[in-house]
Amino acid sequence: MSAAKQHDDAASAGRDVKRRPARTNATRLKIFSASLTLIGERGHHAVTVDEIAAAAGISKGSVYYNFGSKSELIGQLLRFGTDILLERLREPSGAATAREELAGMVRGALLFIDDYPAFAQLWISEMWHSPSDWREELIELRGQVLGVVRDAVRRSFLERGVAPESVPAGVVDVTASALFGATLILGQDRQVFTVEHDIDTCVRTVLGSLDAAPAAG
Repeated sequence: MSAAKQHDDAASAGRDVKRRPARTNATRLKIFSASLTLIGERGHHAVTVDEIAAAAGISKGSVYYNFGSKSELIGQLLRFGTDILLERLREPSGAATAREELAGMVRGALLFIDDYPAFAQLWISEMWHSPSDWREELIELRGQVLGVVRDAVRRSFLERGVAPESVPAGVVDVTASALFGATLILGQDRQVFTVEHDIDTCVRTVLGSLDAAPAAG
């Protein structure tokens, strides 16, 4: 079957199936799990709705029933993964110091990537891909993640005796972006090239960017 014919069939199925919320969370979880497995193997462009449905053990109509289209499925998958990542990032919020909290965030994010490598692959491939079908969603989701990291970075500056007014404009944002970006790339690199690198070493390395940030004096 040609790609054009598959596209027409998918569009027709999407029109025929009334789009409603998933009947059960279990169905969506099956679809998300199957999607991540297939995306991890071949990338989302090469994966079809038929393959996702088969891997999830449901009908193609059920996929459209829950999501309406493959594009919407990927968008919801990005939100699903980000929600889990945000939970991991917030777990160390009760740490004694902001630096310990940031260390816990980096560790949590690296373990998240260990658990969901295909999600990290999808995020990286689409975040810096222009244009991306999910650009607006990714900007919003990235903002949510960086907001959590940014708060801890700001507190870490205060703990080091840095007065807020002495911090150059944008330094907190840049530091938060550097921490998250380095963690994301390093976590993905561990999956492919450097599996022997232990988590503790990775955490210390990523936090090195904090040491280059402004200090009191």
